[in-house]
Amino acid sequence: MKRIGLIMIATLMALLAFADNVSFTASAPTAVANGQSFQLVYTVNASAKDLRVPAFNPFEVIAGPFTSQSHSVQFVNGKSLSETTIRYTYTLLPTKEGSFNIPSASIVVDKERYQSNSLTIKVLPADKAADSSSNTSQEQRGKVSISQQITDDNLFIRPIISRTKVREQEHIVLTYKIYSRVDLIDIQQVKFPDLKGFFVQEVDLPQNKQYALENYEGKNYNTIVLRQYLLYPQRPGTLEVEKLTCNAVVRVRNQAQVRSIFDDFFDTYQEVKKSLSTPAVKVSVSALPMPKPASFSGGVGSFAVKSKVNASELKANEAVTITVTISGNGNMKMVQNPEIKFPTDFETYEPKVTNSFTNTTSGVSGTKTIEYLAIPRHAGDYEIPETEFSYFDVSSQSYKTIILPAYHIKVGKGSENQGAAVSNFTNQEQVRMLASDIRYIDISDFELAELEESWIGTWKFWLAYLVPFFIALLALLFFRKQARENADLALMRNKKASSVARKRLKVAEKHLKADAKKEFYDELLKALWGYLCDKLGLPLAELTKENVATQLAACGVDLTDIEKFIRLLDDCEFVRYAPSNDDRATMDHIFKQTLDMIAKLEETIKR
Repeated sequence: MKRIGLIMIATLMALLAFADNVSFTASAPTAVANGQSFQLVYTVNASAKDLRVPAFNPFEVIAGPFTSQSHSVQFVNGKSLSETTIRYTYTLLPTKEGSFNIPSASIVVDKERYQSNSLTIKVLPADKAADSSSNTSQEQRGKVSISQQITDDNLFIRPIISRTKVREQEHIVLTYKIYSRVDLIDIQQVKFPDLKGFFVQEVDLPQNKQYALENYEGKNYNTIVLRQYLLYPQRPGTLEVEKLTCNAVVRVRNQAQVRSIFDDFFDTYQEVKKSLSTPAVKVSVSALPMPKPASFSGGVGSFAVKSKVNASELKANEAVTITVTISGNGNMKMVQNPEIKFPTDFETYEPKVTNSFTNTTSGVSGTKTIEYLAIPRHAGDYEIPETEFSYFDVSSQSYKTIILPAYHIKVGKGSENQGAAVSNFTNQEQVRMLASDIRYIDISDFELAELEESWIGTWKFWLAYLVPFFIALLALLFFRKQARENADLALMRNKKASSVARKRLKVAEKHLKADAKKEFYDELLKALWGYLCDKLGLPLAELTKENVATQLAACGVDLTDIEKFIRLLDDCEFVRYAPSNDDRATMDHIFKQTLDMIAKLEETIKR
């Protein structure tokens, strides 16, 4: 009975865990063109039934649902974990433009119904360049120009700026977006402008950026954001955002002179580079209104300020802290700290500033916390006056002033030991040893003697100074050079790569003489891979034959030598992991090849 009870409890826990891990999701493109079909996919990670979907208006179902199922098994800590994934695919066709919502669907898993997420899909106007009378699909029509020519009309970069007329220190959003109607593979050699005259903050973009469909000037493009900045103009006048340049790599299909029925099945492609650049953009910047308030902090945006004190009653020589928190959106990093005027009997310190900012397209937002620390040295009642904080509000285009409250601080008398220690601190530094700082005049008899000719100013005198000076200077330069080289681990590994490899080859030679084939080829592989790792400065995770070939070619190694080196690695690995009946002569030959190859690489890479 106990065993049956344990089995039932374990089964119940497994079912509960299974129920918690059920995932039912809906996925579709966020934007599609009117008249262009797309797929809506419902995915559930368990055996399910009774799928109920909402009405897809104004989308027309032209196919589906098509059901596909996959099953995977994983072994974790000796236990097998299996997962079943079912996909229901609908092919939909939009019938009008606009932004439409598809409500959530539902499905039953193990007698429990689960809801999917809802979707919002934007339907863009149909591409004006598309030939409505053609029988080809939208995707095929978009690829017609690929095989002909990559023009500025089907691949370009736009500098999108949020405003061209702003106030000084008012933020602007600059977005570089790629528009493509071709098979774009990569963007290389990007040269961003210097953005002179602006304080620049980069907006963090998602790591897994994806293309989005966008209608621009009557045509639909696949777009992706390349870079996004927050710009804060630092001076009035006309500022220019200079052009951006880059190279785009596009995959195009080769066009054969003579076409046959087999060409459609065996198309070949090539990669083509195209230079892209953006036009310069000018921004008109107006100066902030005059006169500025005396308490103007330099802040432009929308801010809230508050303050608090940690204690209103304390003893002398105890610390009091006033914390000021500035929150809002604007040029947060340019805002100056408010000036709090402490009484003269307070010893003040440099305030501690803590920033917590986030860069978004609406500007730099977050909080700036300033902690003012002061220590009253004498007892009494003190008043810390009100503090003003002024900023320029962009919404009302006027200055606004926030008044922080005054604080009444009551300071009691501190302990005697503490007061004595503080009051005597300066006096202790003024103590002098009178017995050692006075020398009395010697009044005993003395005799005058003629002095020898002084050597001060002679060449021996200067030589005695200059020679040790130059020796010390040379020693300093030498030791600094040694310290820099020792601190550069990559440089030290590069210098010692050959010696470390030769030490391993000596060990391999011992195994060769002992006819220990496995150990011999192990040391050869360690010598070859270790030499490359140290010489090229590659981490072990990137030590592959493809990376090695690329790095050696970049160092000027001949292509024939690279192929020999890779072949030598292959021979050693083959014998190491698939032992053959190599004789002593073959092992000697491979050993000599390894010595020659390392020597040749050492000579080539040094040049």
